Amino acid sequence: MVFSQQVGRFRAGDPAPLYLQLRQLLRDAITGRVLAEDDAIPAERELALEYDVSRITVRKAIGGLVEEGLLTRRRGAGTFVAARVEKSFSTITSFSEDMESRGRVPSSQWVSRTSGTVTPQEALSLGLSPGTPVYRFHRLRFADGVPMALEMSTIAGFCLASADDVGGSLYAALDAAGYRPVRALQRLRAVAFSADHAAMLAVEKGHAGLSIERRGFLRDGRAVEFTQSYYRGDAYDFVAELIDG
Repeated sequence: MVFSQQVGRFRAGDPAPLYLQLRQLLRDAITGRVLAEDDAIPAERELALEYDVSRITVRKAIGGLVEEGLLTRRRGAGTFVAARVEKSFSTITSFSEDMESRGRVPSSQWVSRTSGTVTPQEALSLGLSPGTPVYRFHRLRFADGVPMALEMSTIAGFCLASADDVGGSLYAALDAAGYRPVRALQRLRAVAFSADHAAMLAVEKGHAGLSIERRGFLRDGRAVEFTQSYYRGDAYDFVAELIDG
């Protein structure tokens, strides 16, 4: 099948720049599963001929989708639809562990890393008394250099000696200190990203996302973690196993 028959042609009279029109056609085809994971995208020259545009136009369209994490370039092979991250609800894993298990390189950009006393909402979520010390970690999470999620975590103060104990992985630091959660409750809901969140995640305002609240517990029942995360809806699938009875 001709590629343009799969993903569609430009709409007559659309005033948007051609590179944005082409980018949107490809984005819709990817998010609508018309193009599947690991499908190859035609070469720049082929797309330019098929859509009667310049190679610069094609390059800008493709480049934007690479930055969004929807496409990935493989040296010597070409451009392909990026694999979505599948995250299970049945096990407690960190972002770093999820990415590494899929052969991707996780990294973080710190927004803030602070200590203080518990807020009323944190006290309610963690079952802590007013005035109890806590640590707060706000990070932008990346996979292979592409922004994937925002994480805002509050950790009970007795779990860590210092906020600086957390480097690449929060759960690795908690594990080393003997306070890694063994059970968690999670709540998921669909959201439209605010302008601030969209800018940090390199998507447009109103982009579909997933919000997850997690409360992590120790074996003795104490809550030690409250995390609010915002995941890009175009990059994640959340999977839960259901058992009859």
